[in-house]
Amino acid sequence: MTEEQVLERIARARARAPRLRDERITLAHGAGGKATHTLIEAVFLEAFRNPLLEALDDGAALSTPAGRLAFTTDSFVVSPLFFPGGDIGDLAVNGTVNDLAMCGARPMHLSAGFILEEGFPVADLRRIAASMAAAAEAAGVTIVTGDTKVVQRGKADGCYVTTAGVGLLDRPVPLSAANARPGDVVLVSGPVGDHGITVMLARGELDISADLESDTAPLHGIAAALLDAAGDGVRLLRDATRGGVATICNEVATSSSVAVVLEERAVPVRPVVTGAAELLGIDPLYVACEGRFVAVVAPDVAEAALAALHAHPLGEGAARIGTVGDDPPGLVLLRTGFGGTRIVDLLVGDPLPRIC
Repeated sequence: MTEEQVLERIARARARAPRLRDERITLAHGAGGKATHTLIEAVFLEAFRNPLLEALDDGAALSTPAGRLAFTTDSFVVSPLFFPGGDIGDLAVNGTVNDLAMCGARPMHLSAGFILEEGFPVADLRRIAASMAAAAEAAGVTIVTGDTKVVQRGKADGCYVTTAGVGLLDRPVPLSAANARPGDVVLVSGPVGDHGITVMLARGELDISADLESDTAPLHGIAAALLDAAGDGVRLLRDATRGGVATICNEVATSSSVAVVLEERAVPVRPVVTGAAELLGIDPLYVACEGRFVAVVAPDVAEAALAALHAHPLGEGAARIGTVGDDPPGLVLLRTGFGGTRIVDLLVGDPLPRIC
């Protein structure tokens, strides 16, 4: 079978409507890969379908008499609850702020819901609440409403946090995975994989130690700097959380019917992350970040966009990692350091330790 025939077969398979064949939910449905996308499209999108939801972006852009707003919601489950560089508290605040930032919004207000397990230490809850308060203050947002539920011992993993956020859309720039065009440039705001590898190692199950911290951080400041510099040349912003950079690039390729071509040597990865990933047998492109985002920008603003990222404290390690082409549509290709090319597909199952 020729390469062209293989690509045609892949394209036909991707064009089919998603069908959920599983009778029960598995961990793979929460891993951010193919099973997650099938679950979302075959169950939730099918049930709730409307023009705002169909974009499947990080948040929804809403037009109101008072102006345009961005709205998002998220849930956080992580083990351990406390890890080097952060905890579930600042993760929840930063994650929600970042979803709003990826819509091009200025984050304003958050809600916070807690599901607590019977027997959970009050001291740990105070620590999480203090961390959320500090993260909210640092991001310039307020937590204005919330909810608390307590479940029986053994019915939850200590503490789960659910958040929602609202922000102002001051800029008219439309950001969407469907906006990419051939010739566009793919940027990443810094080294990838820090958060996911940190959490995996913090569990102590792998007998591996490393001098590494989570990259959890609020991204609205650096996102605003990028938008100020590149304006309507910015096609997409997406924080590289569950599923990592690889999943974002696949969403762009599919939504825009383009090819995304990444350069392996251009992707910034810290040596400690590379080493740990090799020992674990995983690809850093699929590992979650909590303080990094991918941007797709027009070629004429690429240099200005990259300069704006480098000028921000969170963008010191920003890099140009690839380009957008027109063939083969719907696929992500990686030019390896050995000179070959391979397909970077969505995760099929749940090969990574669960980290969020």
